[in-house]
Parts: sequence; C-alpha cells; structure tokens
Amino acid sequence: MPDSVDRLAGLVLAALVCLQLGACATQPTADGSKPARSPADPWEPLNRPIHTFNAAVDGVSLRLLAKGYQKVVPAFMRRGVGNFSRNLRAPLHIINNFLQGKIGSGFKQTGRFVMNTTFGIGGLMDVAADAGIDVEIEDFGQTLAVWGVPDGPFVIIPFFGPRTLRDATMIPLNFLADPLLYYDNASVRDKVYLVRLIDVRARLLPARAQIRAAYDPYLALREAYLQHRRYLIYDGDPPEDDDFYEEFLDEEEEFPEEA
Repeated sequence: MPDSVDRLAGLVLAALVCLQLGACATQPTADGSKPARSPADPWEPLNRPIHTFNAAVDGVSLRLLAKGYQKVVPAFMRRGVGNFSRNLRAPLHIINNFLQGKIGSGFKQTGRFVMNTTFGIGGLMDVAADAGIDVEIEDFGQTLAVWGVPDGPFVIIPFFGPRTLRDATMIPLNFLADPLLYYDNASVRDKVYLVRLIDVRARLLPARAQIRAAYDPYLALREAYLQHRRYLIYDGDPPEDDDFYEEFLDEEEEFPEEA
C-alpha cells in the first residue's frame, strides 16, 4: 500500500470535488436558516475555532520550516529522512496487522522492517520496496475499527489536528509503539522527532495548499481526513457509500432549475 502521507493529496482533491458537487447543501435554506449539521461532526462549533488556531500556529511555525526544508535539503536526503521515519513506524504496523488477524501481512511487515533496518542502513534506504514488499499501514485506530468500534464524532485536537474520537483515544498507544520513544539520549531523540515532523509537514504541503484554497477549508480538511481514514481502514478498497449522492440527487429534484 502506498505511503499514507503521499496518498492524502489525491484524497484531498477528491474531497474538494465532492464539496463542489454538494455546495448547494451547505448554503442557507430558503427560510434563511443554516443547513443541518453533519452527523459525523456534531462538535463543529467547537472544532472550527480549534482548526483556526491550529492553522494560525502552523502558518508561523511548521509550514515555514517545511518550505525551507523542501527548498534547502536535496531531494535524495529528504527521501532518506522519509524512509527512516517510515521504518521507525514499522513496529506499529506490525503489531496492528497481527491484532487485526492479518497474519501473513504481519510477518511480511516484520520482514520488511528487518530488511530495511539491516540492509537499508537503519531504514535510510527502502530496499524492501525495491524487492516488492510495500508498507501496509495499520494503527490502533484502524484496529478498533476492524473490531467494530464506531468512528465517533469528528474532532480537531489542538496541535494534533483532525481525528475521529476513536482515533483520538488511540494517540497514546500509537505513540508508545514508536521505538524512538525508548532511545535514551533525549537530545538526539528530540531532534529526530523534529526532523521527522518537518519532513511529514513538507510532504503535506501540496495537500494543505489545496485545502487552504477551498471555499471552506475546514470542510475540505474534514472530508479529506474522513476519506483518508476510510481508505486505510478498508485497505484501499472501501465499500461504495451512496449516502452523499442520494442526498445530492434529492436536492437536485427539489431545485431542478438551480442545478
């Protein structure tokens, strides 16, 4: 499965297309009242100001660092940082593949981790991908979803960004599965965390630019995140969801001249 961050840009574009198709549903109704709130986002009045806060903080910190990193650091070095970061997250994927009953994938991801750590110089080179062993992204939020735990409300967490409530509760476990947490040298560990964070933010620049350009960046972010998570939970093959299109077609029937 392709890397999660790289897949997000395409899903942002898909979300923006859906938002354009459904723009009439977000406009005030005939009597001037606001449209009904999305069932997936009952906390929208709280989420929006937190999203605004996060965007403001990002705009004066990580976004600037990421643009500088992308401009100054050569592509081959950025690729090595990305490979290293993905390799450090391998134990998270391994554990959750096994927890979801994907035994074959669990062993394959274990082999990928061993191969990249040994022959790939600690993961700086993705030799496993060259051998046809791609990363299969799984985390504890996805595991809960496979076990039948519902998404819960969409929520924006200060500094962490968008999550579902189910995914938000799993942040500590995802963090604990990172081998870097157990490295004793705090100075080196914190610097590696920072470089990893800047690298991820740099790879998100195209997707974030699309979101910022949207008519409603908050809605674009929400729909992109929910589609992205759905894609991961169903291993890239989510069941078709006709709810949005049925709602859109119903609106078309009610207002045929405005279509």
